[in-house]
Amino acid sequence: MTAVHVEVVRVFTDPHGRFGNPLGIVDGASVPPVERQRVAAELGYSETVYVDDADTGTIRIFTPTGEMTFAGHPTVGTAWWFHSQGHPVDSLEVPAGTIPVSYDGDLVRVRADTTWGSRWDWHQLDTPEAVLAADPTSYSAGHTYLWSWIDEPAGTVRARAFAPAMGVPEDEATGSAVTQLTAHLTRNLLVVQGRGSHLHTTWHPPAQATVGGRVLPEPPRSITI
Repeated sequence: MTAVHVEVVRVFTDPHGRFGNPLGIVDGASVPPVERQRVAAELGYSETVYVDDADTGTIRIFTPTGEMTFAGHPTVGTAWWFHSQGHPVDSLEVPAGTIPVSYDGDLVRVRADTTWGSRWDWHQLDTPEAVLAADPTSYSAGHTYLWSWIDEPAGTVRARAFAPAMGVPEDEATGSAVTQLTAHLTRNLLVVQGRGSHLHTTWHPPAQATVGGRVLPEPPRSITI
């Protein structure tokens, strides 16, 4: 049996360092490919990243139930972690393609095609209060994204995401979903999702968007395989 070290970060915190979506980051050499899904499921994060080549920024992304070709919170979190280790990257390589990375003060941003990521059932509700009142147990399949304007002229949105198809009853912060919402609305957004995570987007027509946010470290973990 082998102990595997897991770095942990919280992605898309608010400006006060609260909330954010936990992400596990693992040296790919420490986990054989056949074990990666099991380790991701045992860790229990909405996504876990395996770093296969730090020099080229090559990573693989797993949910508790399968591999993702692209996801926002893992790419933002991993880019921040590389930077924190003294190895800032200007791009990441994921199965979907190359993800440009940029740094803007305390925000880390990634740019992606807005057709990448999971497909969502979109539901615009009348008020933020209606979004907050939603019961996660009402969503037992698929991927459902609820949202409402907080301030439409300012581009501020309140949202929640339910993804039981990925083994995630409620996802705290969903980067690929907000890039798709940005494309749908064709404008830059500040999305407040889940308990209060902050995701910042910019629209790059015809079919790309950036998603960015703040990231903070959490205590590392160890898992035995």
